[in-house]
Amino acid sequence: MTEVDILVVGGGIAGAGVALEAARRGLAVMLVEARDFAWGSSSRSSKLVHGGLRYLREGAFGLTRESVRERGRLLQDAPGLVEAQRFLMGHYEGRSPSRRTMVTGLAIYDAMAGQRTRGFHTPDEVRALAPHMDDTHLLGASSYLDAKTDDARLVMRVLQEAQQHGARVVNRAAVKSLLRAGDADMPLSSLSADGGAAPKPGTVVGARIEGAGFTGAVRARCVVNATGFWADGLRRGLGTPMLRPLRGSHLVFPLWKLPVAQTVSLYHPRDGRPVFATPWEGVALVGTTDLDHHDDPDIEPSITADETAYLVEAVRQAFPRLDLRAADAICSFAGVRPVVDDRAGGGDPSKAPREHVVRDEHGLITVTGGKLTTFRVNALDALRHAAPYLAPSSVAGDAAVAATTSADAFDYRAADPIFAPQPEAPELLALPHGLRSRLAGRFGRHARVLLRESAPADLEPIAGTATPWAELHWALRHEQVRFLDDLLLRRTRLGLLLPEGAAALLPRLEPVAREALGWSAGEWRDQRERYARIIASCYCVPTP
Repeated sequence: MTEVDILVVGGGIAGAGVALEAARRGLAVMLVEARDFAWGSSSRSSKLVHGGLRYLREGAFGLTRESVRERGRLLQDAPGLVEAQRFLMGHYEGRSPSRRTMVTGLAIYDAMAGQRTRGFHTPDEVRALAPHMDDTHLLGASSYLDAKTDDARLVMRVLQEAQQHGARVVNRAAVKSLLRAGDADMPLSSLSADGGAAPKPGTVVGARIEGAGFTGAVRARCVVNATGFWADGLRRGLGTPMLRPLRGSHLVFPLWKLPVAQTVSLYHPRDGRPVFATPWEGVALVGTTDLDHHDDPDIEPSITADETAYLVEAVRQAFPRLDLRAADAICSFAGVRPVVDDRAGGGDPSKAPREHVVRDEHGLITVTGGKLTTFRVNALDALRHAAPYLAPSSVAGDAAVAATTSADAFDYRAADPIFAPQPEAPELLALPHGLRSRLAGRFGRHARVLLRESAPADLEPIAGTATPWAELHWALRHEQVRFLDDLLLRRTRLGLLLPEGAAALLPRLEPVAREALGWSAGEWRDQRERYARIIASCYCVPTP
């Protein structure tokens, strides 16, 4: 039986953050993911690392302050992966928000960040900054700085850091059942540690896991449930349901169809919800929707025709001269937010709280809700709840760093780096700045190894993107890729950036993938067919 201090269930940003913060304190950590790393909402977000300006209007000052603080830390620690992004909000006669409202909100926002980024632009300046924006009755625009990221690569970077601190990270390994103290295969007499008292009967002390990545029983002092949308399933029998799943969908347009140089923030003409048009990785993202999601968690979410029409309506009002249609979009994607809300699906979804929640239920620590930006804060809160189960010592052994397992050990300190500082790598300094920053941000200390394994031609970007072939080669060899969608939708984002899920790249990719993963010609054919079905069912744009 495998024994660890903490078993983390879930390989999205929440689970990755817990694994990193626990491992860097010397705890023995194992993380298991049933599908693929970042398969859920952590690869389907709006790609924004932001303070949540709209939360100020709802009085969530603590959440906004927390988010602004973490945004600044990520910008400092992960250049090339988390990048500053300017936002532009137009002001129009007879429409909200007014300039006065924005000035007040942005003054608070900047004060929380400790720097001034806000500004106001006259109508003529707006026409220069965003020439295709609607200028009918335009009074000007406010602007401010937030940030953006590749959300799936952020998860991979956090997991990489956790592994460097000793965490074991396993893909395609699902929890089949929880182990409880006093069960037939977990007698109380076998669970006392270092002469301490055995756990109370019924306490969660591990899990049975089955999958391609790992099969077996894992005993743990504490199990952390970081499964997002699936959290209530793992909690079944321990507590009442706590989640209100909300679907957020996006459309992806080529930048030549929707040319935006900064994020244009607007309010939807139908219901006043905020919608963003954001430049990202050479495309423009338009989103998001916010709807109750009732489908089975195991069915991959997808945009609906109504959501498509809703987003097209917003972008057509904001950029009327572009005459955009749904057919202009390259693709779509949808994710499900694990929002904690006790209203059982009632009320406006956009007003459901976005704060994270941590619950301790007989040793199963569930952390859910919250924002991508605040993953470190959420992780530390989960570990403070886990601390009583981690005393008196670690099972990591004498060779591991001694861990202080009191709740104080997991206190938040804004000055602590999220990622360990990286030494200068001469190999990277010879690269063009953009490529150097990209590789260092996405791969950290592995960037220099990636370079050593890459031929010069592999560092050239794939046409229409900033992604070099070297990133695909690295992922195939080192990042637990098991299916084509792992590679093209999450390790890289080519399936979102290129038409038909990047189908035109598959002939060149075939020999590389088959060699790295040992696929036969028949297995490659099966992979292609499976990937085509996923793109057709979940990433295409519905036609009217």
